[in-house]
Amino acid sequence: MTDPCADWELLIQADLDGELDIVATARLARHVETCPTCARLQDQLGGLSAGIRDLPREVAPPGLAAGLRVTPVNRRFMPVFGGAVIGMVLAASLLLLVNTQADPNAELVAGHIRALQVGHLSDVVSTDQHTVKPWFDGRLDYAPEVRDFAAAGFPLVGGRLDYIGGRAVAALIYRRAQHPIDVFVWPGAGETTPVVSADKGFNVVRWTSGGMQFVAVSDAAAEDLRSLARLWTTK
Repeated sequence: MTDPCADWELLIQADLDGELDIVATARLARHVETCPTCARLQDQLGGLSAGIRDLPREVAPPGLAAGLRVTPVNRRFMPVFGGAVIGMVLAASLLLLVNTQADPNAELVAGHIRALQVGHLSDVVSTDQHTVKPWFDGRLDYAPEVRDFAAAGFPLVGGRLDYIGGRAVAALIYRRAQHPIDVFVWPGAGETTPVVSADKGFNVVRWTSGGMQFVAVSDAAAEDLRSLARLWTTK
C-alpha cells in the first residue's frame, strides 16, 4: 500500500534545503497543520538540522580532499546541514575510491547512499513527468526520458543530478512502498535485458534501451527492481 505521506516527506526535505517556492511552502504548511505524522517529521528533521549546524567542522587531509575532487557536490544543501554533511558526503564518497574498477556497481551504490545520507534525494520534487523532464534541460548534454509508473506501483517522485564516472547524469527517483529507488540514466548503445546484482546490501539492476543505459539501485526487493526495468523496456 502506498504511503499517502511519502510525497510530503520529500517536500519537507526540500523545504529544509530551501528549495520550495512560496506556493509550495504555503501548501506544505497547510498540510503539516492537519497531519501529525508530517508535523512530527518536520520537527525531527528541523531539530536534526539545527544540531548538525552546531557540530564542529573537520578538515580533511590534503590527500583525501584531492582524491574526492572527482565527485562534485551540490552546494545548495551545504548551508542547511553545515560541516556534518561534508563529513557524511566524504564518507560516502570514499566508496567511490575503493576498488570501483573491480566492482562496477560501487560508484552507483555510493551515489544512492550519498543521497540518502544527506536527505537530498531530489533536486526537483514532482510526480509529474512533464515537470521533471524539462528540469534537466540545460543541465545535461543529453535529454533523458522520464516516465511515471504510478499505476504499476512505482510512482515517480522527482529527479536530481548525480555524478558517475566523472560526468553529470540524470537520477530519476521512484518509490516502491517505503523504498526509494534511484534510476540512473545516461547515453548507452544497444539493447540488453535487465541483469540483477547486489552491492553493500543494495540491489542493482542494469539494462539498456532506446539509446540509454539504465541502472536502478535500491534496498527494495530485486524482483521489484526487475519489474521496474521491464516497465521501462515496454513501450
